[in-house]
Amino acid sequence: MDKYIDKLVNIGVDLGSKLLVSIIILIIGTKIINALVRCLKKENRFKKLDINVKSFLISFSSIGLKVLLFITILSILGIPMTSIITLLGSAAVAIGLALQGGLSNLAGGVMLLIFRPFVIGDFVEASGYEGTVKSISLFYTTIVTIDNKVIQIPNGGLSNSSIINYSTMKTRMINTIISVSYNSDIDKVKKVIKDVINNLELSLKEEPILIRLKTHNTSSLDFVVRFWVKSPDYWETYFTFMEEVKKAFNKNKIEIPYPQMDVHITK
Repeated sequence: MDKYIDKLVNIGVDLGSKLLVSIIILIIGTKIINALVRCLKKENRFKKLDINVKSFLISFSSIGLKVLLFITILSILGIPMTSIITLLGSAAVAIGLALQGGLSNLAGGVMLLIFRPFVIGDFVEASGYEGTVKSISLFYTTIVTIDNKVIQIPNGGLSNSSIINYSTMKTRMINTIISVSYNSDIDKVKKVIKDVINNLELSLKEEPILIRLKTHNTSSLDFVVRFWVKSPDYWETYFTFMEEVKKAFNKNKIEIPYPQMDVHITK
């Protein structure tokens, strides 16, 4: 009996010492990891990185160090490394099956951060929405629409869909159709439209202007009009142009057509 008691005491002392060492290592390791994370946040070389890339790298480093600390503690407690690897593998498979959508979004977030089809502040159209990019996290991208709605788009679908970035280029073309009645003088219409464009404060005068008759429509002559503006000035210039064209047409007695039908009655 004494032999068994001594054996149990030895096992208890050994387990207790391992547990005590594990707790000490856990406390010290956690403090070291937190200190390293704070240092990474203050690292000058990270300041040039995109804020979302920086956040991802810091989070990834923190999680990786904590997993390493967890494995170290299990090893100190006497759990065989093969069992630890098997446990982690099983956990990874279970988590992967349970979080397929989340992992897809995570992979999409990584792709967006690497290839950077847009950055914070860009005006984009994607997944049926358009607005200004507010933030890019690992799982969701947040955009704010022009009427101030906040929309979170899952990165998984976003990384696999078409994205239109209206802010990448410094200039944009205003490309629109202006319709006039059939009795309008073509040369006069072109001159009036060109004068309106040249008088716009925000239009780029050094860029080419295109005004040509495009279509003989059912009730109108349709002119294609193209000219250039700086990207941030697009909508302001577009709306001003449409207003000024109407005023200029009224002044020059150029009629803007409306749908009409001629009916001929024979007796």
